[in-house]
Amino acid sequence: MKVALLQGGRSLERGVSLRSGQRVTEALLDLGHQVDVMDLGPDLVGRLDSSRPDVAFIALHGTEGEDGTVQALLELLDIPYTGPGVAACKRCMDKSLAKYTLRENDIPTPDWVTYSEAAIRDFGAASTFAAAVEQVGLPLVAKPASQGSSLGVKVVTDLEQVPGALITALSYDDRALLESWVSGRELAVSVLGGETLPVVEAIPTESNAYDFEARYEIGAASFECPASLGEAETAEVERVALGAYEALGCSGFARVDVMLAEDGPQVLEVNAIPGLTETSLLPQAAEAAGLDFEAMVQKILDLSLDR
Repeated sequence: MKVALLQGGRSLERGVSLRSGQRVTEALLDLGHQVDVMDLGPDLVGRLDSSRPDVAFIALHGTEGEDGTVQALLELLDIPYTGPGVAACKRCMDKSLAKYTLRENDIPTPDWVTYSEAAIRDFGAASTFAAAVEQVGLPLVAKPASQGSSLGVKVVTDLEQVPGALITALSYDDRALLESWVSGRELAVSVLGGETLPVVEAIPTESNAYDFEARYEIGAASFECPASLGEAETAEVERVALGAYEALGCSGFARVDVMLAEDGPQVLEVNAIPGLTETSLLPQAAEAAGLDFEAMVQKILDLSLDR
């Protein structure tokens, strides 16, 4: 099969994308596929149009590659692609929209307030910070609305810290969330072809949060897969995760990040195109389910062609 491997791009997660892309490329070649590696750039449409691949494998993370932009172009070119469709990518990438969608579908997610840069700058929204803190409680987490991998995330323990945390978050995006802090176990549930894979628990070893470095630096965090959960806990976590996957309209594969609190699981976000690096959680979950990396890559390809 002729596969266009899309990687790189201009997002802040370019480096992670290149690592995912390299690993997937090696797997595709080992599987006997013909691979045309393409970095996002002004010549992308021209290269795709002249190459006419059987399928595009999207190993992109962050804006442009994970927000439906590339997916829409591929649909215009009538090229099948891996991962969720345009609408699902847009919903997943926009954390605020995703959380509204989850709430509408009775999927538990932490309370939150969304601020735009324009609302703060032009409409005096800074005067509502105290009301926002009262609504979501302390501690809380400030995060950009459309970034992944814990980029721009700050934990806030006092009202006076809100402006600075929002400035940090808004340096990554024009909208930011103040979200209730959920204390509990950090879990990831990968979904492949509508089926949940074994739950992974992330256990930070050098910080109090599973941050960008912990996600992608070998040794910065430890992982347990399957996570040590009771049968009822596992079933409830998987139910909530699959519900989030379906509510956001995902297909092919995705990863649902869940906090398991004392009162049950809460969905933090859904990653439409999760990482495929050496430390990424989807490959770990697939391996625990009996799929090595090459078999997982082939499964992802097969799902894209079945859609």
